[in-house]
Amino acid sequence: MIAEAEAREAHALDAYSRVVVEVAERLAPSVANLRVMRRSRGGQVPAGAGSAVALTPDGFLLTSAHVVAASAGPASSGTGRASFVDGREFSFRVVGADRLSDLAVLRADGGGLVPAELGEAEHLKVGQLVVAIGNPNGFAGSVTAGVVSALGRSLPARAGRTLRYIDNVIQTDAALNLGNSGGALADSSARVVGVNTAVAGVGLGLAVPVNAATRQIIGALMRDGRVRRAYVGIAGGSRPLPPKARASLAGTGPSQSARAGGVEIVEVAPGSPAERAGLRAEDLIVELDGRAVQRVEDVQRVLTHEAIGRTWPIRVLRGERWLALELSPVELAE
Repeated sequence: MIAEAEAREAHALDAYSRVVVEVAERLAPSVANLRVMRRSRGGQVPAGAGSAVALTPDGFLLTSAHVVAASAGPASSGTGRASFVDGREFSFRVVGADRLSDLAVLRADGGGLVPAELGEAEHLKVGQLVVAIGNPNGFAGSVTAGVVSALGRSLPARAGRTLRYIDNVIQTDAALNLGNSGGALADSSARVVGVNTAVAGVGLGLAVPVNAATRQIIGALMRDGRVRRAYVGIAGGSRPLPPKARASLAGTGPSQSARAGGVEIVEVAPGSPAERAGLRAEDLIVELDGRAVQRVEDVQRVLTHEAIGRTWPIRVLRGERWLALELSPVELAE
């Protein structure tokens, strides 16, 4: 019996190894080691390092925005060198960086790259095998493996005074270190399901998911070099609804069920669309453009370029009074 158990364990370990080896062989040629440069009085000097994933054969690369943030001046002026495991090395420029999603697109000056296949993070399950490939501490082509530890995490990202939460962040115990940022997190089919972005602790790595929302961001960066977002000018946080208000919402509105909370406004920016709409600190937002609002992410999710210039109905609780107001987002200034 002991021998059979040991044989089963050996077989399982061997199957695990085969998967990791296959992913590494397929994906490693698509992952670049980045050396980011910035301008100084003495010319170009090193400003950081990280990883990137080839998107197209003609030179587009995907990385983390914070990897190229050290470049002096606007993001589009950033440059550096990208090297691959086959020994090829190219110079690159930053096409566009979006700090609020921590994603950036680069363009290498050479062709013939091996593009990675993008997967779908929405299909991941907790406990699923994932493989991270990057260049921790400059060790090119390093491979680590682990599992999806958790899904649906949120990661704060800031650009100037604007704070946004990156939704559906992937948590993994695959070992990540400095230099892994911008590298690939892949499933067992070697499809890139995340872009490694942060190390929150030992055995606690985080990756920006590859999903419909991030594909739109990547497309906008490749096409326009920037991402347009709507702005309303509020800061807030989730707050439970008072029992009386909760009862009055039961069975009404877009969710047709009792709702536990809303988003309480903490601050309204002067001259902002929110101030012009009549919103005040301590107002509790429960509906926006016909959608139930319970978390900050619910507000953030609709602040896309499509919302710019539109007028939204908004329902708020002020003290014990329900108010119906109209809010018109404007474009978020860079």
